[in-house]
Amino acid sequence: MSRVRTTCPYCGVGCGLVAEHLPEGGVRVSADADHPANLGRICVKGAALGDTLGLAGRQLYPEVDGVRVSWDAALETAARKLQETVREHGPQAVAFYASGQLLTEDYYVANKLMKGFIGAGNIDTNSRLCMASAVVGYKRAFGADVVPCSYRDLEQTDLIVLVGSNAAWTHPVLYQRIAQAKQDNPALQVVVVDPRRTATCDIADLHLRLAPGSDAGLYAGLLRAVCEQRPLAAAQFAGQEAALASAQGWSVDNVAHYCDLDRDVVTEFYRRFLTAPRAMTLYTMGINQSSTGSDKCNAIINAHLASGQIGRVGCGPFSLTGQPNAMGGREVGGLANQLACHMQFVPEDIARLGRFWGSERIAATPGLMAVELFDAIERGEVKAVWIMGTNPAVSLPDSDKVNRALAACPLVIVSEVSAGTDTGRHAHICFPALAWGEKNGTVTNSERRISRQRPFMPPPGEARADWWILAQVARGMGYGAAFGWQHPHEIFCEHAALSGFENAGRRAFDISGLADLTREQYDQLSPVQWPVNAAHPQGSERMLTEGRGWGVETRLTMVPVTPQRYREANAPGLVLNTGRYRDQWHTMTRTGTVPRLMQHSPLPRVAIHPEDARRCRVTDGQPVKLTSPCGTMTGFAQLTDDQSPGTLFAPMHWNRQFASESGVNSLVAGHCDPHSGQPESKQTAVTFSGWTPTWQGWLFSREPPALPTSISRWRLAQAGVTWLRLASDTPDCGSVQAWAAARGWQLQVAQGEGMCHLLAWQQGELQLALYVGSRCPEVDSDAVLAAFAIPPADPAARHALLAGRAAQPAAAAGRMVCSCMQVGENAIREAIEQGCDSAAALGRALRCGTHCGSCIPELRAILAQRVRVTDRSDQSAR
Repeated sequence: MSRVRTTCPYCGVGCGLVAEHLPEGGVRVSADADHPANLGRICVKGAALGDTLGLAGRQLYPEVDGVRVSWDAALETAARKLQETVREHGPQAVAFYASGQLLTEDYYVANKLMKGFIGAGNIDTNSRLCMASAVVGYKRAFGADVVPCSYRDLEQTDLIVLVGSNAAWTHPVLYQRIAQAKQDNPALQVVVVDPRRTATCDIADLHLRLAPGSDAGLYAGLLRAVCEQRPLAAAQFAGQEAALASAQGWSVDNVAHYCDLDRDVVTEFYRRFLTAPRAMTLYTMGINQSSTGSDKCNAIINAHLASGQIGRVGCGPFSLTGQPNAMGGREVGGLANQLACHMQFVPEDIARLGRFWGSERIAATPGLMAVELFDAIERGEVKAVWIMGTNPAVSLPDSDKVNRALAACPLVIVSEVSAGTDTGRHAHICFPALAWGEKNGTVTNSERRISRQRPFMPPPGEARADWWILAQVARGMGYGAAFGWQHPHEIFCEHAALSGFENAGRRAFDISGLADLTREQYDQLSPVQWPVNAAHPQGSERMLTEGRGWGVETRLTMVPVTPQRYREANAPGLVLNTGRYRDQWHTMTRTGTVPRLMQHSPLPRVAIHPEDARRCRVTDGQPVKLTSPCGTMTGFAQLTDDQSPGTLFAPMHWNRQFASESGVNSLVAGHCDPHSGQPESKQTAVTFSGWTPTWQGWLFSREPPALPTSISRWRLAQAGVTWLRLASDTPDCGSVQAWAAARGWQLQVAQGEGMCHLLAWQQGELQLALYVGSRCPEVDSDAVLAAFAIPPADPAARHALLAGRAAQPAAAAGRMVCSCMQVGENAIREAIEQGCDSAAALGRALRCGTHCGSCIPELRAILAQRVRVTDRSDQSAR
C-alpha cells in the first residue's frame, strides 16, 4: 500500500494529507499528522477527496470547436490564433484569467508568458474575488503583501476576533484549532463580528451582530479607543495624523448607532481588546468582498498598529486566504496590477524583470482586473481570453453579462479538468488539464507556508499539466528559449531565483534559499514559511518583528479611513449576502458530484428571518424567486433567527450543471472597490417573493431526461441515477411521461387531482420514477434509489414504490448533520432523548462529530434546542 504526502486542494488553510492506494482499489485520503498547518486534522471535504478521483465528467482530450483533435493540432491552433490577435489588435487584446487552484509553477509560467513575452498586464485571477482587498490593505500598511501571523499564534494569544468569517464552515480545520486552543486555555476569549449567527458563534464569548457592511466604523472606533487609552508618540507611523483625525468622530455612541449595536456591546468589545495582552483579528470574505473592502482591511490594521498588537507572538491582523494557492498566485504576479515576485509596475522593476527573463517586451502598465477584464471582452476590446482552472461564467458578478461576453468573444481558450462547465461551453479550444492527485508542484497557504502537492495517480486520457500546456503554446508563439523546462522543479527554482534577484531586502517575498534545490530535494521539500533566504534559511514564522516595512517608507503606515455603507444597503427590498456552504466548494464541479457532500445542504436555500418571511407570506421550504436589476435566481426558503431582519443569505455554489436558475451571481452587480478591484458580493438589494409553481416534485432516472426549459430543475448527486427536484408553471408534467413512453418503457401510473406518480420499467429494471403534485410530494428517496439497484420483488412492493415509499418503511434519518459518519438529525434527537447531553456524548453514542468535527456546532445547536424546549416545559408545569 503506497502512501503519498500531499496538500489539500480546497481552502487556504493548506492542510497536509496522506493519500493511500488500497489493495482492493481506490484511494483513502487522511490527514497528515506531521503537517504544521493541520496537525492531523481534516474537514469533511478533504476526507471525501477519494470520492472525487473518478473519470466521470472529466475533460480527457483536446478539442477545437467541439471536435476532438491531437495535441499538436490544438496547440498549433491556440498559438497561431493568439499571435494573429496580437498582430492585428495589439497585446492588450489578449487576456489570461487564472485561478487559485493552479499550482505556483503553473501560475509562474502563465504570468511570464503574458507579462513577459506577449507584453500586456492582462492576467488576472479568481483570487481577485476573494483576496484583492486584503492585498491592498497589507501593501498600504506594510509596503508589501505580507501576512504577519502564523497559525501557531492562535494557540498563544489571549483574544481572537473573527470578523466577516464563518470559519467553522469556510476554514474548518483552522476553526478546530481555535476551538481546541480555547478548550486547552479557558481564559482565551473569542469574539465573532458578523451580521449572521453562524456555526462559528458556537465558541464565541461575545457576538457582535452588527449592521451589514459597518465593520470599518467598529474598527475606527476601536482605533480612537486605543489612542485614548495609550496616546501614540508623534510620527510613530507614516500617515498617523490623518488616520487619527479620521477616527476622531467615532465615539462609542456614534459606533453603536452606525453599526446598529447596543452601546454596552461596543464598550465590552473595546474593553476586551484593550485589556488583552495579545490579540488577533482574523478576517476574510465578509471584509474583503466589499466595495470598500480595502479601507475595512486598513481599519483593522490601524487598530493593531496603534495598540502594538502586531509583530509579536499571538498578535496581528490575519487575513485568511480563500483558495489553496491564492497566496502563490500573489507571489508570482498573478494579479493584473503587480509583476512577478512582489515587483511593481515601476521603471526599475520592469527593467529588472526584463534582465532576468531576457525579454524586451515586459508589460509596462497594469492590466485589466477581473470584472473590468470581462467588461472589456463584452465591449470587444479583448478579443482572446485563456481561462485556466476556474468557472467565471458562474463565479463572477453579473454572470449573465459574463456569459454574453464569452459567447461573443472571437477566441475563448479553456484549460479545465471538468467537461461541460458553464464556462467550457463557450470554449473554441479546450485543453484537458491535470486534476488534484495528478499534479506536481507547490502551493502557499494563508500563513505563507509553501507545501508540495504530489501526484499519486497517473494522468488520465491525454490530460497534461497546466505549465506544460502554457509552455508549449509559448514555444508555438516563438518564445521557446524562455520556456524550455522539462519538469516543474526547474520552474520552481527559476521562480525562487527571481525572488532573490537584485533584492537585498527590498522585497518581502524572497525564497532564494530554495533556488538551488536538486530534483530530489524538491520532491522531498518539507512545508516552509517564506521568506527563505540567507538570513532565514529555515523560513520565518512571524513577520514585522522589528516594526519596519518595505519600500521607500520603511515605517509602517496608518491609512485614514472614512467608513461608508454600501449604497444599496438602504435600497428598497432585502439585502442579499452570499457565501459558502459547509460541505461544498466554489461552483461544485468537484464536490457536487459526491453524494455524501450533497446530503447536508442538497438544495440552494435562501435564509430569511421569520419576520421577513411572514411579511412576504413565505413558508419554510417553499420555492422562492429573487430578482435584481442584473437577473433572477430561484431557490428554497429557509426560515431562521440566525438571519438578521432585512437580510437574506444564499449560497454561491449552484451552476447550470446543477440547477437551471440558481446562480446567485446573476443577481450581483459588478460594483468594485476602487483600490483593489474586488467586487461587492455581500450586499445586493433584491426583491424576494414566494413562488407557487403549478406543479413540483421529484424525478429519478437512469439517464438524464430531455426536459423543456419551462421546467426548473435542481440536481442532487447520486451515483448511477439522475436525481432532480422539479418545478414548473406549465399546465402539466406530460413531457416527462411522453419522453419515457417514446423509449418503449412499460409505464405504471397513478394519477389524481393535483398529483401524478409514474414508474417506467424495462425488462424488470426500474428506469424512471416521477412524483409530482401541486405541492411537492414527500418521497422516501432512499427506497426509490435502492429500487434502481434491486427492483421490487412483488406487486405490493411495486405499488409501495409507486406511492414513493418502501414496502417495509424504515425510520427516517432526517436532515443529514454528520456527513462523515452518515448520522441524521432524527437519530441525534433520539440519542438526546435517551440521555446524551453533550456533543462528546453524542460522539460516543453515534460517532457523529468524531471524524472531522465540522458538524459539532450543529450538534450543540440541536442540544441547545432541547434545553430550550425543556425549560419551556418546566415553566408550563409550574
